[in-house]
Amino acid sequence: MQHAQLLPLISSTFDQMPFNQLLGLKVTRCDLEQAEVRFDWSERLIGNPVQQILHGGVIASVLDVVGGIMAVSSALHRMQDIQTDELIKRLGKMSTIDIRTDYLRPGRGQHFTATARVIRGGNKVAVCRMELHNDEGIHIALGTGTYLVG
Repeated sequence: MQHAQLLPLISSTFDQMPFNQLLGLKVTRCDLEQAEVRFDWSERLIGNPVQQILHGGVIASVLDVVGGIMAVSSALHRMQDIQTDELIKRLGKMSTIDIRTDYLRPGRGQHFTATARVIRGGNKVAVCRMELHNDEGIHIALGTGTYLVG
């Protein structure tokens, strides 16, 4: 699959997921090097109303989404000459096996960016490293995810 085709395909697939819509996630980058997802602060994402910070589940979910996008991107790049129908079928079978989230700082900011890179990409499993930063570049959380890709 050509890289120019990846971002629109993956973006449209992830944009259609109701949970991603609820969080306000937008896929902004998807290539061999990195995947990136952005979202804006919203009061409905608050986990601590006194401190006005992101819910830990939101942080973990965003890291999982961006890690999954990176794992899918890596796997799809290895699938040459695959038809769209087969591709969509395979996308539906890819899933998270395990994820670890380390919370480094409170989730404060107006805008947030989550990025992911592949640590190991195999035929059946991919392992990714994810990070979440706010609009000031403050590192809020990091994660490691293992994804079923084949």
